[in-house]
Amino acid sequence: MNEHTIDHIIRDRARITPDRIAIEEAGRTWTYAQLDVRSDELASGLVHGERVSTLTGNSGEHVALLFACAKTGAILHPISWRLAPAEIAFQLDDAEPSVFLVEDGYRDLAAAALALARVQPARELCVDSTQSRGAPRSDDPLLLIYTSGTTGKPKGALLTHANCFWTNLSFDLATGVRPDDVILQVLPQFHCGGWNVQSILAWWKGARVVLERSFDAARALELIALRGITTMMGVPANYLFMAQEPNFAEADLSSLRLAVVGGAAMPETLLDTWSERGVDIVQGYGLTEAAPNVLCLPPEDARRKAGWAGKPYPYVECDLSPEGELLVRGPNVFAGYWRNDAATAAASREGWLLTGDVAERDEDGCYRIRGRLKDMVVSGGENIYPAEIEAVLHEHPAVADVAVVGAPDERWGEVCVAFVVVSSGVSDDELRAHCAQQLARFKVPKEFRIVDSLPRNSMGKIVKSELVVAA
Repeated sequence: MNEHTIDHIIRDRARITPDRIAIEEAGRTWTYAQLDVRSDELASGLVHGERVSTLTGNSGEHVALLFACAKTGAILHPISWRLAPAEIAFQLDDAEPSVFLVEDGYRDLAAAALALARVQPARELCVDSTQSRGAPRSDDPLLLIYTSGTTGKPKGALLTHANCFWTNLSFDLATGVRPDDVILQVLPQFHCGGWNVQSILAWWKGARVVLERSFDAARALELIALRGITTMMGVPANYLFMAQEPNFAEADLSSLRLAVVGGAAMPETLLDTWSERGVDIVQGYGLTEAAPNVLCLPPEDARRKAGWAGKPYPYVECDLSPEGELLVRGPNVFAGYWRNDAATAAASREGWLLTGDVAERDEDGCYRIRGRLKDMVVSGGENIYPAEIEAVLHEHPAVADVAVVGAPDERWGEVCVAFVVVSSGVSDDELRAHCAQQLARFKVPKEFRIVDSLPRNSMGKIVKSELVVAA
């Protein structure tokens, strides 16, 4: 057996610990044996290489379908239920699935999308236990995950079995999941993080996953106490919303040994809030094209390296281009974009994945993300990275959330505009003075706009394209 394929995970675990609980969700639990049997049933209706599109919330049935695809060499294409019909139609036409499986609650959305789509895939899986299927190989695609599309049309990133195998192994070596862990999974399964950050690794190790259909801050706090949650993963927004719950200070977090953060750096004030509750924080950085794990900052460095994303995971290499762009290579790096050779070629250089993120590296080999190449403001000939300004504003005690974007300016070409969510009264002058104490004058935002909330995508990341229009 020399293939690094994901089907081994559920087969081996069902043999070793068949009666152990793999998934706990509303209304039922799944043992490893049950998950293996159900994935076999679904696999009998699949063939190698076909795309299986889904429109569903997080569910054990969706997990069984992933393992069914893994067993046959089929490709799971999970679609976000937060998209508009036209956006779903675009993905369907691009992926050309043979099957489109839709959960009952999203049938109207699916119908609206299919009315706009060119393709008309089957709506049911034809299970046939007599059908023979070939064994998957390491380089077979397993997941087709479309990028968020915050700029331009989404591109489908192909993640192979090997990508998923190595990214989960490296995550285990750096951060780890224990066989007795109880993991709260709130990230959506239409994102790479919903699979390759804790979940697949948990089933590899024989742990239990408490699977939530979506994130609710109050319920997450409740589940930590009721289910004895030991570890979880979220983006900073998840932890911010939980910390803002009225009962956060009294919530029972005694079982929670580790909280994993990705998507953006954890603001230092928020890090303090969780640390004061006795929760260790593992911060990191990743992107879908790297399946997604790239950098990891362990708890012992959380204070000393606040604001940094950490060092490369095992089996992952990083470097900086002459322009300061973070480069990544390793067995976790994706196979390319689905039917888009030009985009695939543009995303790599001499074997390195171009992340599009500008970073810096210190003498310890630790990386910090300064901003995106496309999220750079050029003001009076000076390059300004909004992430730097956002980090300073996060330090103000009245600032709960912030995003900085560029706006056209007749004199300087561009200037920075800060959209700020505040927890208490604060004036523009006070925020400006706070920035001026820590930033060069040309970096201080020209305008501060107090808003009730910031627009976010399904992973909790701020959608700056909407703010650019507003600016």
